[in-house]
Amino acid sequence: MGRSVNKVILLGRAGKDPSVHILRTGTIVNLSLATSERYRDIHGDWQEQTEWHNLVGFQRIGEILRDYVRKGSRLYVEGSLRTRSWDDRQTGQRRYRSEIVVTEISLLSPPPDGGSDDVEQYVTGQSFTPPEFSEEREITQEEVPY
Repeated sequence: MGRSVNKVILLGRAGKDPSVHILRTGTIVNLSLATSERYRDIHGDWQEQTEWHNLVGFQRIGEILRDYVRKGSRLYVEGSLRTRSWDDRQTGQRRYRSEIVVTEISLLSPPPDGGSDDVEQYVTGQSFTPPEFSEEREITQEEVPY
């Protein structure tokens, strides 16, 4: 059998605060992510369709989700699709759940506590402005290199 690919890329908003589970093996975080697309229906009216995705973050990714993501946070996520199954304890029926196991994440919203830890923001992929570029100033003719 040839090579295969299992890659998911999403850009959306967190639907709720992350659900954190601390195990002996590390941190596991579950989160729902909403993605929306707009289209015109047959009458020419704009419609919006929202899809909900189940995200799972392990270890460091889970810690980032736990510490920096809240309901409404914008996220760019890369991962792989996984479907797991289990027997429901109450009904005995077989249950299935498709999830995206997050391997890369970029935070596109400010930290929930309004913090300004530039190093942590950089490590997690969130953009920030270094202090030396935070002030606008006029450039003089002598500073132009050409």
